[in-house]
Amino acid sequence: MIGQEDFIVDLLLSKGLVNNAQVEEAKKRVADESVDNILAGLYAIKAIEDSAVLKMLSEEYGMDTFDFDARKERIPEHIIQMIPAQIAMRYRIVPVDYNGESLIVATADPADIDAQDAVRHLTKMDVIYVIATEKQLLHSLDFYYKRNDAGDILTEMTETTTDVTVSATTDSTTDSGVGDADEESAPIIRYVSLLIIEAFRSRASDIHLEPMEKRFRVRYRIDGVLNEIEAPPKYLQNKIISRLKLMSGMDLSEHRIPQDGRIRITAMGRELDLRVSDIPCTFGESIVMRILDKSGVMLGISELGFMDDDVKLIYRILNLPDGIFLVTGPTGSGKTTSLYSFLHELNQPTKKIITAEDPVEYELSGINQVQVNTDVGLTFGSALRAMLRQAPNIIMVGEIRDAETGNIAINAALTGHLVFSTLHTNDAPSAVPRLIDMGIKPFLVASSLRAVMAQRLVRRLCKNCKTEHVVTPNEMEGLGIDEEYVKKSTFMEPVGCADCNKGYRGRMGIYEIFMLDASIENLIYQRADSGVIKRRAVELGMRDLRYDGIRKASQGVTSIAEVLRLTVSD
Repeated sequence: MIGQEDFIVDLLLSKGLVNNAQVEEAKKRVADESVDNILAGLYAIKAIEDSAVLKMLSEEYGMDTFDFDARKERIPEHIIQMIPAQIAMRYRIVPVDYNGESLIVATADPADIDAQDAVRHLTKMDVIYVIATEKQLLHSLDFYYKRNDAGDILTEMTETTTDVTVSATTDSTTDSGVGDADEESAPIIRYVSLLIIEAFRSRASDIHLEPMEKRFRVRYRIDGVLNEIEAPPKYLQNKIISRLKLMSGMDLSEHRIPQDGRIRITAMGRELDLRVSDIPCTFGESIVMRILDKSGVMLGISELGFMDDDVKLIYRILNLPDGIFLVTGPTGSGKTTSLYSFLHELNQPTKKIITAEDPVEYELSGINQVQVNTDVGLTFGSALRAMLRQAPNIIMVGEIRDAETGNIAINAALTGHLVFSTLHTNDAPSAVPRLIDMGIKPFLVASSLRAVMAQRLVRRLCKNCKTEHVVTPNEMEGLGIDEEYVKKSTFMEPVGCADCNKGYRGRMGIYEIFMLDASIENLIYQRADSGVIKRRAVELGMRDLRYDGIRKASQGVTSIAEVLRLTVSD
């Protein structure tokens, strides 16, 4: 710990948490300069763990503990800003909460009373201290306060890296040698790392690096919308792209064909996977990195944005013994997150679950996941056939792309398996004719399909800054609502603050769900088009995407503009 290592070691000895032999071994580590102090030596020989030291200090000083890694959400920006960066860095503290009267601040040195009093005086606030480990605290200081490094690194790169030229075509692009950790490449390495961490801080889902004719554009996709950020000079393009190709395991010498790779990094104690795609373009190689944050797919069903009546319907579907449940929507509409949430709900020791995915984006504990690999003949169809020999209860197929996969999935459903999969259609009823168009017989579709859900992702309004919205006549006409509905509702609109992105923070789903009954099965036998099936589904109680969006906008959760942007009126 900071400035009190000897005191902590004495305390550990007095409480019997370590013994003299362990302390002597730790002293040897200090003597051979492998660690800086005895406490670090005790950690190195695994004589003690952070959690034990934290508990001991909590009891000694009468302070609560704080675990940064256990916190699922980031600390809100308005709380971080309550303590200026220079004060936080000087006293090694991080504000973690505010209860309306007192600011809760994490420290790794509960004995430094002078520093605590100084912070109270400088902030002019009542401050309550909690104890965190030094490792977590230093990571958090880097994460929340070192945001201005990007500009410094860009300046450093501009000053030290001036001998790179960019060719107009990818064929003549040359390697930059960023794999060597030399003095010239260090700023590039730091910039790339900061680019990824800053994207995570900003809640971005992906990072786009795009070579233009006269500039190198960098954008983050936050809550489904692209936002351009400060970009490095054009002549640094090749070095940055080469660094990313090296990190993701791509061939540095190949500039003519698309490549895929993966990067794994740790930010704030959380392991992040980045799926990297590289394609050759006119003015260089374009790279897109998709950030795969596991916390985003471990959401409960209620957290996905379902209304209470839809939650009941989803649980009814999940409790079915067999059949196919399809989730439809365009790329980026949250289908994978929904499917993983359903599987997470069903994941029990009494059930065997197998998935076939391309690629396996998130590793789920307790579930057997198969990575499709067409290069060696492992397609969705062949994987599905093999999976059936494993006697599973529940199967998830990443996507039904062809008649072979569709027919095997249907046979699995007809032989007592519950099957989850996705299709690319604009609404739920269109999934039926889509399967038939693939070549699957209508009677098989009717007898195996149990339910279909379509979804989109709308941005959530920021709770801290949203304000009441006056609905205009044009909006009422566009949404198909009247003044009576408006009077009973609470429509809100975005404003924008330090905690959000132009008035929005996070996303939620809007859904349309229908279960098949005998009348819809008869329509499938007759090869009815999607319009006829949709009308019957609505008669049975299905709410379309726009209607579900209106319900959520009327509760002030999202805005009318978002609903109109992402849904189509009948």
